[in-house]
Amino acid sequence: MPITRTNTLLPPEAEAPQVRLGTLVNLRWLAILGQSVTVLISSVLLDLEFELGLCALVIGTGAVANLAIEAFRPGNARLSVRSAMMFLLFDLVQLSAMLFLTGGLNNPFALLFLAPVTISATALSLRATMTLGAVGIALITLLAGYHLPLRLSDGQILELPQLQLVGFWLAIVIGMVFLAGFAYRLTLETERMSNALLATQTALAREQKLHDLGGVVAAAAHELGTPLATIKLVSAELADELADHPDLRADADLIRSQADRCRDILRSMGRAGKSDHQMRSAPLEELIREAADPHSNRGIIIHSTWNALEGADPRMPTLNRLPEVIHGLRNLIQNAVDFAKTEVWIDGRWSDDTLIIRVIDDGPGYPPEVLHRLGDPFLRSRRRKGYVGMGLGLFIAKTLLERTGATLSFANGSSVGRQPPATRGGAIAETVWARASLEVTDRAVLGENTPITD
Repeated sequence: MPITRTNTLLPPEAEAPQVRLGTLVNLRWLAILGQSVTVLISSVLLDLEFELGLCALVIGTGAVANLAIEAFRPGNARLSVRSAMMFLLFDLVQLSAMLFLTGGLNNPFALLFLAPVTISATALSLRATMTLGAVGIALITLLAGYHLPLRLSDGQILELPQLQLVGFWLAIVIGMVFLAGFAYRLTLETERMSNALLATQTALAREQKLHDLGGVVAAAAHELGTPLATIKLVSAELADELADHPDLRADADLIRSQADRCRDILRSMGRAGKSDHQMRSAPLEELIREAADPHSNRGIIIHSTWNALEGADPRMPTLNRLPEVIHGLRNLIQNAVDFAKTEVWIDGRWSDDTLIIRVIDDGPGYPPEVLHRLGDPFLRSRRRKGYVGMGLGLFIAKTLLERTGATLSFANGSSVGRQPPATRGGAIAETVWARASLEVTDRAVLGENTPITD
């Protein structure tokens, strides 16, 4: 069951990543510098014989290409996936030309084939990385058999034994596949988590605005109740009086003064209003009802129960109305309603030290293959065909609720130790708090409402 339906963000692989041109240009300059130093050291200090002029030409080609790019494109330009892939493909070909002139696969610097493919895995799409990897494997295979020999000063050819040459080729290919796969997976997970956290922050900001709006409405009703009632009363009296009655003047003055008072109150509330102290806390019952309310008219029956565990104080605890708690519980309830057949149960329980809220449905339960991964972002299940959820709902709920000190656990009705009734054998989402982390213990003095400045 529950992999929450949320289309807030697309997974990163569905988007077209873009790479900063300046980054690739700087990496190429670094490669050119390394090639130049290596060629000079090999020729002057190690006294190796190879086509020095052609090597200089290949290195110069890379430098000219970089200079041309810098002349016609700003460094902060963003390349499309295709353009970035062509950029790295040029680097692969240039590296292959250098290795062709300096011993091919017998040159230990053939390991540098790993670099362009790994860079592609961290910045480009999977298709572009696979294309560069296939080209790299093809080029390194050709270099194993076709290359100019690398000679010592006495004419001896530096050449690996056949078995070592095959082993070196295999090591490069395996390293290329492994590093590219690892880098791509790590980058993908990082982007997914970043996008999921952004969705969480957006959801929390929205819930905070709704929370503040609730305070505004409560403050307006509380503050404006008396003057508006007075205006209504005086207006009714005036309607019964004649227009030229002398007592109406006093009533008219009263209406004017009350209207002025309404104006002053509205002005004091400001653009965002006041934070009503009575809205900062609510009984557990009201908190659960508020979280479930948006899903009460979706054709699923929602049952809410609350009671103390054995030996606990039977009085219902009063809790802080934290936006994180309300939105997190709302996501868990939405998830249950999405997959329920006909009914959802929300059970609130408390002891002297612990507060527990369980959300249970009569649906098919969580898919076993993803049960241990629930709460991860962009989680998909192939069991539910036609359902396009990405797991963001549960991730947001888990992130927000854990921020308040809660511990979340997920199970199916058939897997928990205390078997629920048969109709409640679907998915179970349990949230547990230390009671002291949410409970409001001092409500003696509410004080005056204070303006909201954010």
